[in-house]
Amino acid sequence: MKKAKKQKPAKKKTATPAKHAEAKKNGNNQGEASLRKELAYLLKGGNAHVHFMDAVERFPEAKRGTYAQGLPHTAWQLLEHARIAQWDLLEFSRNSKHVSPEFPDGYWPKTPAPQSADEWNESLFKFRRDLREMVRLVKNPRTNLHAPIPHGDGQTILREALVLADHNAYHLGQLIDLRRALGSWPEES
Repeated sequence: MKKAKKQKPAKKKTATPAKHAEAKKNGNNQGEASLRKELAYLLKGGNAHVHFMDAVERFPEAKRGTYAQGLPHTAWQLLEHARIAQWDLLEFSRNSKHVSPEFPDGYWPKTPAPQSADEWNESLFKFRRDLREMVRLVKNPRTNLHAPIPHGDGQTILREALVLADHNAYHLGQLIDLRRALGSWPEES
């Protein structure tokens, strides 16, 4: 009976410091790209709920300034508040000269109803535009999501994007409750 030759254990390949740093960087880049993709998806909505625009587009014109029993805001107030807050978060994130509105009054419209269909449509246009801009900001690989915003108090772009997504989702829920209370939410059959 022949004895099998003992094989020497294979030499472990050790990465040079440069290769180790490159592998770590590539892993971080992949994780960062994934984070940016998920943030953009979160901002756009649709993960666990309808999109924001689904709640406001085709909102009956006659009900845009109507209060529902037990609910504190009209559709116009909610849309315009979400638009103003989103604009403020976006501008704070990218513009060191930005001045936020007075809190809380500057974040809410002065009237319960838009003055015209054009005013409603302009608010929708600005909401969509600013949301696209925030998505563009977080998707841009040159944007450091984790660094403190130089003109802030420790806030980061990541934090501002998450606050925006959370704020929009909160008011989206209010808009859907309002539409249901006003009998104008399309229910699935």
